[in-house]
Amino acid sequence: MASNYHQLTLAEVRPGMVLSDVLLDVQGNVLLPQGAVLTEAMLALMPRHGIAVLPIALAEVTPEAVAATLQHHEARIAHLFRKNDADSDSDWATATLRRFVTDFRLGVEETPEHE
Repeated sequence: MASNYHQLTLAEVRPGMVLSDVLLDVQGNVLLPQGAVLTEAMLALMPRHGIAVLPIALAEVTPEAVAATLQHHEARIAHLFRKNDADSDSDWATATLRRFVTDFRLGVEETPEHE
């Protein structure tokens, strides 16, 4: 684990903060890699995985670093779904998976369909 970090409760963690170490769930499964920039969507899922405290890096995150991370995620998603046409309705299952992965990785908030 990095020596330059704070253990913060979930209530203290804000979107844009960076994990100083790999984040594991209660069973020891990797949830997020070291250096992940946290989004609101990620933070909203933490209680479901039994996460109450997060190791947060002390270094300030610049807007350029956040933009670079988002660009990296977009490129990775494009690579993972390279055989799937995002505009095609022929493979609805893969299109749905792509949308969920994209929303999670890029921190898109869920909006209720029916209010």
